[in-house]
Amino acid sequence: MADIATNVARVRARIAEAAARGGRRPEDVLLVAVTKTVGVDRIRDAVACGLRVFGENRVQEAREKVREVDGVSWHLVGSLQRNKVREALRLFDLIHSVDSLPLAEEISRRASAASGRPAEVLIQVNISGEPQKHGVAPEAVGELLARAIRLPGLRIRGLMGIAPIVPRAEDARPFFRRLRDLRDRLRDALPEAQLEHLSMGMTDDFEVAVEEGSTMVRIGRALFT
Repeated sequence: MADIATNVARVRARIAEAAARGGRRPEDVLLVAVTKTVGVDRIRDAVACGLRVFGENRVQEAREKVREVDGVSWHLVGSLQRNKVREALRLFDLIHSVDSLPLAEEISRRASAASGRPAEVLIQVNISGEPQKHGVAPEAVGELLARAIRLPGLRIRGLMGIAPIVPRAEDARPFFRRLRDLRDRLRDALPEAQLEHLSMGMTDDFEVAVEEGSTMVRIGRALFT
């Protein structure tokens, strides 16, 4: 557990320093510990070190972990297929990866038919333009948001994006800035959409993302290796 404690402290310090450079408070940035391939015992160690929000890429990998680890919040940070929506709503408190109107409609339908508690989601934007990446094209986000915010049982909390792999973290800055600017324009155009969150930044680039306004960073390797 000592290595995880050291890693958590180091990542939190780096978030705090990046927030200060951006004129922000470190407590305004949520650390989502991504546990892809991480076992339950290591996750429990992370909980003991103070982490309370965990992210999984796949519904099927999350099943045992959600069942075995109590007292924490789980986010789906990977893509979601429509046939997995029902289970995803049972497992996760926030879905980061809504990338189409049919998926939003399915989440709305399932959430409305279940507890009646709105499903909380982010819209994933393909900020890199890479064809292999999931996400809505930036120019299409406005139309999707305008239709999705009218769906019952759905609460859109913000946007998520993944920068391309670049030689230096600094090279990711334009992509994060683009997502922040898009979020700001959408809030002006659709004030009924709260869009308080920007989920952007991973192990290799999260400090730049925080400087550019990220409210959620998705960190795996820097915590667990």
